[in-house]
Amino acid sequence: VLRDDFRQPPGDVVVAVGDPAILECVPPRGHPEPSVSWRKDGAQLSDKDQRLTIRGGKLMVASARKSDAGVYVCVATNVVGERASEPAELVVF
Repeated sequence: VLRDDFRQPPGDVVVAVGDPAILECVPPRGHPEPSVSWRKDGAQLSDKDQRLTIRGGKLMVASARKSDAGVYVCVATNVVGERASEPAELVVF
């Protein structure tokens, strides 16, 4: 089971260069519990990037750069399938 609605979709975030940015997402309820991943501008984000941390639906960017600006989508996945959240924009000025 994977319900349609995100309990908390990510919202737009505006930060200054060098500041931390946090995008929060609470995925839909599901059985089994869905895992959360993130896409930026349509591409899967890897937490191999030292500045990125993905923990329990939160995407944390340690020190925002201009290149981090873009459109982010939270993706909930389990054996049934996947659901993508509404897009949220990260603005870095």
